[in-house]
Amino acid sequence: MIEIINDTGKYEYEIHSLTKAFYPEEEIKVLCGSGQGDDEAALVYVFWDGTRREISVQMTDRDELKRTLYLRLCDMTGKTLPWGTLTGIRPVRLAARRLNAGKDRAEAIDSMKKDYYVNDDKAELAVDIALRERQILSRLEKDSCSLYINIPFCPTTCLYCSFTSNRVGKDRGAVKDYLLALYREMEAVAPLLKSRTIDTVYIGGGTPTTLEPSELEELFCRIMACFDLCKLKEFTVEAGRPDTVTREKLRVMKKFGVSRISVNPQTMNEDTLKLIGRRHTAPDVVSAFRQAREEGFDNINMDLILGLPGETVKDAEYTFSKVLELDPDNLTVHSLAVKRASALRTLIDEKGYPPYEDTAEMMEKAIQRCRESGLFPYYLYRQKNMLGNLENTGFAKEGKFGIYNILINEEVCDIVALGAGAVSKRVDEDGTCSRSANFKMLDQYIANADEMGLRKEKLFRSKWFT
Repeated sequence: MIEIINDTGKYEYEIHSLTKAFYPEEEIKVLCGSGQGDDEAALVYVFWDGTRREISVQMTDRDELKRTLYLRLCDMTGKTLPWGTLTGIRPVRLAARRLNAGKDRAEAIDSMKKDYYVNDDKAELAVDIALRERQILSRLEKDSCSLYINIPFCPTTCLYCSFTSNRVGKDRGAVKDYLLALYREMEAVAPLLKSRTIDTVYIGGGTPTTLEPSELEELFCRIMACFDLCKLKEFTVEAGRPDTVTREKLRVMKKFGVSRISVNPQTMNEDTLKLIGRRHTAPDVVSAFRQAREEGFDNINMDLILGLPGETVKDAEYTFSKVLELDPDNLTVHSLAVKRASALRTLIDEKGYPPYEDTAEMMEKAIQRCRESGLFPYYLYRQKNMLGNLENTGFAKEGKFGIYNILINEEVCDIVALGAGAVSKRVDEDGTCSRSANFKMLDQYIANADEMGLRKEKLFRSKWFT
């Protein structure tokens, strides 16, 4: 554990986050002192072995604090971070602001390096993605919105997952009750969207393809009955678990105009699949992908996770080669984030089974392989406790970029989110983002689905019906 005595009483979150990035395996506590410190102040670091170290920092503003603290921590640890002082989840937004202010590509890259100490590769990545996002978003209608629908069921719970998800067993009564509640929420929200253009629909989870073909068909029929999708540009369904994909389900999705799906291996190494709780094999991934191609899907995403327990760079290269042989249209590359509520956190804490540390090299190879395969980076986000202080990046072929992924991460569009645990977002002209969250627990959501619709009416009515 590391205790940090902060006598100024300011910027506790920033001090904690940046220190955690340098010491990811340590518990960090920031202890506030009197709050009487000067602009030039000393933070006292008390380490696990009892040693103490004072770090002099500038407290004049948040960014200056992070810059001076970052340089001191670099000196203390002998290492730098790829994203420099940045601890937030949307670095591309900072790059976009520089471009929108009139900077060209080179100037924006230089600004990211100077202002935040981002390294060359990450600065170029952020700016190039910002430029690509600008082109993609320019094709959308003004004042349009997106629709997200959550199906919180999975065949099993993956070791690294902390999402709200429920295992589907022999008793499917919970699924039936949930869908009926979801349809009530749809009907409650439908009048609110009568005058809105819906650009994208994204059905996620969980794993939506845990639903039976008849349940999927009913879901799509209800969506079509409630919402006008005549101007839809993208319709995505997460078919993320290959063991839930069948030809019948693929045909139902195709029948109702689903244009983009995900078939997610995470890894192609059999031992790792067993360890992380995936109930499928690498051949299952290949089979599901090929069936989707045969059924006419020409925009298929695949997710990979770098840094899974026990995996090496060689294992990651094996996964890249096997996945890229399939020629996916999208490839989303995640750096493992060890989430507090996941079983992986317990495995690490109780059994001393840490994930592999050399994620940075894996990410470099992933970026190289994607570029060689004609896949371009088009969205990026970060999470807390990511291995190597890295990022998640989506790559795609030209014309196959996932629009919803950009919208949800950059918060530039209203999103109406339905289902347990779903969070709706209202984005005003000044960039202010307001949220309305649904109940996470199934029983609470099922009992209050109508109220969830009223929450969205309260969130959006003053903007949409002024």
